[in-house]
Amino acid sequence: MSRKAFSAAGATAVGPYSHALESGDLIFLSGQTPIDSQTGKLAEGGIVQQTKQCFKNLFNVLTSAGLTPDNVEKVNVFLTDMNNFTAMNEVNSKQFSKPYPARTTIGVASLPLCAQIEIEMIARRK
Repeated sequence: MSRKAFSAAGATAVGPYSHALESGDLIFLSGQTPIDSQTGKLAEGGIVQQTKQCFKNLFNVLTSAGLTPDNVEKVNVFLTDMNNFTAMNEVNSKQFSKPYPARTTIGVASLPLCAQIEIEMIARRK
């Protein structure tokens, strides 16, 4: 089975990787940190602004693959401070409609560029 790569204008890669790869009917979206593609810097503000920016970046990648949030099956969230879980969860709840995608949230020691959050997704073509 061949893989197809997607790149999105509104997402920034901080390393040698594709924004997303399609394998069969699955699309694996690389983790997105809260980099504002207009400034090249992390979104200013706290975890709410950084979470919103991660989703904005990821949804740009989904769009480049011809998908929408309704195609998302699984979300993985990485937080440098689990005390931010409630605020992240509030933003997350507004990104999808029911039934929500499956999700895992993991506390990590650090993330690239000192981001507070990174989010990755798996989507499926329907």
